[in-house]
Amino acid sequence: MNWYGVMPAMTTCFDADLRVDHAFMTRHARSLLEKGCTGIVSLGSLGEAATLAFEEKAVILKTMVAAADGRAPIVAAISALSTSEAVELAKTAADAGCSGLMVLPPYVYRGDWRETKAHMAAIFSATPLSCMLYNNPVAYGTDFLPEQIHELAAEHPNLHAIKESSTDVRRVTAIRAIDDARLRIFVGVDDAILEGIAAGATGWIAGLVNAFPAESVALFDYAMQGHTRDAFELYRWFLPLLRMDTVPKFIQLIKLVQEELGEGNARVRPPRLQLVGEELKAARKIIREALENRPAVAVPYPFAIAD
Repeated sequence: MNWYGVMPAMTTCFDADLRVDHAFMTRHARSLLEKGCTGIVSLGSLGEAATLAFEEKAVILKTMVAAADGRAPIVAAISALSTSEAVELAKTAADAGCSGLMVLPPYVYRGDWRETKAHMAAIFSATPLSCMLYNNPVAYGTDFLPEQIHELAAEHPNLHAIKESSTDVRRVTAIRAIDDARLRIFVGVDDAILEGIAAGATGWIAGLVNAFPAESVALFDYAMQGHTRDAFELYRWFLPLLRMDTVPKFIQLIKLVQEELGEGNARVRPPRLQLVGEELKAARKIIREALENRPAVAVPYPFAIAD
């Protein structure tokens, strides 16, 4: 498992009956990899995992592993209300052929450190798969402090990476100060990617990449290679879209962007509902203005994925 580069938090596509559209998801995953993404993260928040039955999750993971066909890693996001279900999902991901796990704190219950640590430890220990800890205090109410991250990494040798979504780029430098190069740090909010890389991050779990993979990979590569002028020029164009990743309706918005580009549809499972009225009009205005000024970027095509 190579924790590096742009890994989409891939959306889950639904058909008109709100069933999982595996055929589209296969095409979508292959397209993302063909355009330079280094792996796929499935079943994350953007993937609407909370609305998926356990059996649906298991089949999606098998679909993604088959789509990548060994050319890139599939990472399963592990989230659940109970520790036992999270452990079962981790084992299911391993059986499906996933290369890594992105591990979330417990849903709903915000335990103290002793409880949270026990939950995370149970998942890390459930399989030999390489793990990423997902820190998103804004969404989940649980904040893994740098010292706690270091404690987990010291006790679990298969904890190799952090998805840092606190929105505070200082956390990247704080984690690096404690762990040096032991852990790979990924930026988890789209509109902090350049700042995160400048602070030492080497990966991006991205959202808008679902609609703009070439631009996302180019932005990441520019920043990692020190092409500051090119990076900020592309960033300025991209920011109105990237900021869609940081609001409560980020799933509806990112799926709308995909629909506007012909890369999927805007369907979401309740309790979410598709955007309507002025909210829809405002979002479409941002998207269409971006498309009118869309820059040309090179596409690296590192993988040749056969049909």
